[in-house]
Amino acid sequence: MPLDPHLRDKIIASVERGFDEQIDFTRTLIRFPSTRGAEHTVQDFVFRALADRGYAMDRFEMDRQAIESHPGSSPWSSEHSTAPIVVGIHRPREEKGRSLILQAHVDVVPTGPVEMWSHAPFDPVIEGDWLYGRGGADMKVGHAANIFAMDALRRIGLQPAATVYIQSVVEEESTGNGALMTHLRGYKADAVLIPEPEDEKLVRANVGVLWFQVEVRGHPVHVREMGAGANAIDAAYRVIGALRDLEADWNERKKGRPNFENEAHPINLNVGKIEGGDWASSVPCWCRLDCRIAIYPGTPAEKAAREIRERIAAFARSDAYFANNPPQVTFNGFHAEGYELAPGSEAETVLAAAHQSATGSPLESFMTAGYLDTRVYALYDKIPALCYGPISQNIHGFDERASISSIKRITTAMALSIAEWCGVEPV
Repeated sequence: MPLDPHLRDKIIASVERGFDEQIDFTRTLIRFPSTRGAEHTVQDFVFRALADRGYAMDRFEMDRQAIESHPGSSPWSSEHSTAPIVVGIHRPREEKGRSLILQAHVDVVPTGPVEMWSHAPFDPVIEGDWLYGRGGADMKVGHAANIFAMDALRRIGLQPAATVYIQSVVEEESTGNGALMTHLRGYKADAVLIPEPEDEKLVRANVGVLWFQVEVRGHPVHVREMGAGANAIDAAYRVIGALRDLEADWNERKKGRPNFENEAHPINLNVGKIEGGDWASSVPCWCRLDCRIAIYPGTPAEKAAREIRERIAAFARSDAYFANNPPQVTFNGFHAEGYELAPGSEAETVLAAAHQSATGSPLESFMTAGYLDTRVYALYDKIPALCYGPISQNIHGFDERASISSIKRITTAMALSIAEWCGVEPV
C-alpha cells in the first residue's frame, strides 16, 4: 500500500533534521584514503557506526576458495584486498514486510597527481552545492545515505517491519568479489538497493567488465644498433590497434539490443596502464598493458575472454615479429557479466513513487557502461536489483564531487522506499 501522506511528510522532515549530521558523517568517510587494500580502517569505522546504532553485527574475511569456485568470481591477484566485509543487520520484532539489502562499497580508485586537484583529494571540501573528495560520489555519499535513510525512520520512533541488511563491501572497483562474498555468506533479501551516483536515475541495464593484461617481449640492444633489436613498447601499440578493431566489432553488435542499440558507443576499451623497459638507452625488451573492456549482458565472461585471446593470437600470426613472439594475455581482475533489470517489479514501483515524492519528477531509467555490484543480486539471487543514486561529476577523475541537494533528495527517496517496501513498526 502507498505510504500514508502524514507518515510521508514526517519522514521527509526527519531526513531534513538529520541532514547536517549526514553530511558530517559523509565527510568523515571521505577522509579515509580507502584505496584498494587500504580499507581496513574505514571498515572499522563503519562497524562501530552500525554497532552504535544497535544493529546485529557481522564482520568476516573473504573466502578465496569459495569465491574462486563460483562462476561469478573474478581472478584473485596479489593486489586483491584482504579488508573485511561488514554487515549491520536490522531485525524487526515481527517480520511483516519485505526484506531489503542496502549495499555500498568503501574502496576508491587512486587519486592521480594530487596537484591536478583543486583541493586535497581526501579533504572533503564544500563549495556551494558540491561536496568534493575522492570516493565521495563513488560512493561514500551513498554509503552514508544507506545508514541515514534508516536513521530517518528511527528519529520518528519507527523501524522497518522486515529484515534489512546494511552491507559495506570492498573490491567493487577491481573484481566485484566483495559483493559476491556477501552472497556466498548467505545474505539474501526480497530486493536490493545500491545508491551509486546515477544522476537520480534507475539503472535499467549494465555492462559486464573484463580486466586483462597483455605482455609484449622485445629484443634489447644498445640504441646505436636499434635496428637490430625489437622495441617492445613500439610493438605494444600495434597490439592496441588490434584491440581497437575488436572494440569496434563489439560495438557493432549493439544492433537488436533495446537497451544498447541507441547508444553511440556502449562498449568501451580502456588501456588504463602501460609500463615497460628498464633503461632509457636500451631498446625495451618488455612492455605490459593493463586493459579494461565492457561486455553486453547475456555474454558469458569466459566467452568474451576467449574471443580476446583469439583476436590477439590471430593478429600475432599476421605480424612479422609477433608471429614468433606472441603476446601473453592474463586476466587479472573483473571477470563479471552484465545484467538487465526487467521493468515492472514491485520494488521498482515503490522506488518510483518514493522518487516522485522526493523530487517532484518521474523516475527515469538508463543504461550505464560501468561495472555495478548490482549484478550479483540480479544474476545469482535473481531479485529486483535497484541501482539509484545522486547527481555527481568527475567520478574516477580530478575534483570528484556530489551534489548536496541531490544527496538529500535521494536519501529522502530511499527512506520513503524503505518504509513502504518493508513496512514500519514502533521502535
